[in-house]
Amino acid sequence: MERILEKKGFICDMDGVIYHGSRILDGVAEFVHWMIENDKKFVFLTNSPERTPHELSMKLERMGLSVSPDNFYTSAMATAEFLNSQAPGCTAYVIGEAALAKAMYDQKIYMNDVNPDYVVLGETRTYCFEKIEKAIELVNKGAKLIGANPDTVGVTEKGIMPATGSLVAPIEIATGKKAYFVGKPNPLMLRHGLKKLGCHSEDIAFIGDRMDTDIIAGIESNIDTILVLSGVTRVEDIDKFPYRPKYVLGGVGDIVKNI
Repeated sequence: MERILEKKGFICDMDGVIYHGSRILDGVAEFVHWMIENDKKFVFLTNSPERTPHELSMKLERMGLSVSPDNFYTSAMATAEFLNSQAPGCTAYVIGEAALAKAMYDQKIYMNDVNPDYVVLGETRTYCFEKIEKAIELVNKGAKLIGANPDTVGVTEKGIMPATGSLVAPIEIATGKKAYFVGKPNPLMLRHGLKKLGCHSEDIAFIGDRMDTDIIAGIESNIDTILVLSGVTRVEDIDKFPYRPKYVLGGVGDIVKNI
């Protein structure tokens, strides 16, 4: 635990680590207050492209936790930065919520449903057959297919719901073209997080609740990983994977419990 406490900064997944739905998890407030009081750098990283940093900040505020929008980084932002680095001034046909479109505009990537460079998908509740048809048409014409994250399902207050990976699948099958996914476990997400913190990988720990996205992303980014059991992974699940987290804790509150 001393090695964890000595870290200069933390990259934290959100759902399953910080909250479940609209309920903040035990020990989270104490952990966040400890980071702030001890001048630790931190960023909350989420594979969800549905909310902007300001919206995520307000969500935590409603749960009684005050965190600046500057402390959030989403797969929508990572996707937009990736496209801008690949093809500055490119255009995209976007299927997703307003936060994904805003991230694109922030990188000067504008909407185009005629001859875009990219077709970009993220979680959305406005998915429909017309949009699938349009996406298939554009990919067949040469647009590159991009997914904000590879997650096939997400856990919501209503239960299991389809996520980006599931929404991309019909387009992949119909066109025979595979999407490139930017979100975790792609190490790009963590590298963006490191850049945002301005820290070396040795000085950071990455906290997540999923072996298949969080922990593998941390390992491939050469960052010490902390698996918390407050989300989807159970202790007995760890041995099912050919890699292991550096540390295993019940929740982030364990980090500061005995201080």
